[in-house]
Amino acid sequence: MRRAFGALAIASAAALAVPAHAVAQPTPPPVPEGVPVDLLASFAPAIIGAAVGPADIASDPQADLLAQARILLESPGLPPELKSTLERVITFLDGSGGGGPEIPKDNAPVIAQFLYPTIGKNCIGDGADSVGTALAVPGPSELPPPGPKPGEAGFVFTALGTSPVAAEQQTPMTVTWLNIDNGQRATQDLTGEAKINPDGPATLSTIAKTGPGRVVAVVSGGITTQAEGSAPISCGFLPTVGMFHVA
Repeated sequence: MRRAFGALAIASAAALAVPAHAVAQPTPPPVPEGVPVDLLASFAPAIIGAAVGPADIASDPQADLLAQARILLESPGLPPELKSTLERVITFLDGSGGGGPEIPKDNAPVIAQFLYPTIGKNCIGDGADSVGTALAVPGPSELPPPGPKPGEAGFVFTALGTSPVAAEQQTPMTVTWLNIDNGQRATQDLTGEAKINPDGPATLSTIAKTGPGRVVAVVSGGITTQAEGSAPISCGFLPTVGMFHVA
């Protein structure tokens, strides 16, 4: 079951990556019907672990994920919409094309939404939860500032409904990414240095030197916000997953 849900999370991530024209405050993609967000979130860290595989890039680190997707594809009673999604993720992982966001013809930024909107308990205030959204922008692009170059990707996380980012972050929000084509990987902190939405909602970002190829990423961690004249609020968000191509 763990492998099945891991494959399902990857599949849904590939299907929900869509182009857009703005970075701040994206529209959260829908969660596949009947799939609990917290269940998908619980398997998100395992997705990166499965993708990393052997240290030797010649050993095809994406093979485990690809095998999971193919096993799930053969499961009896699989809903047609999930079967179609799995077929898309297989083409993403085996390199035959598809699965990532389409490139706009008017040179607008390519924005890949992550799998699902995530939840931060009491992030707006006592008893008031925040919906968090994560996205990736493959370079070259002017967004997020200072703009990812070719071979780089920008990551943005927004905690909707919250106050601005506090100067001090109690627990970092991080992105763990893996380029399954060149084997490069890292875990990076998202910060407020780019000053996206300086008046709120709290928005964090970072730029990663992924190199060109197919990238799998997990965003998770905490965020601290603070309204003027008020005490800071710290909270944590469930992890969410994204998949996209970097040129």
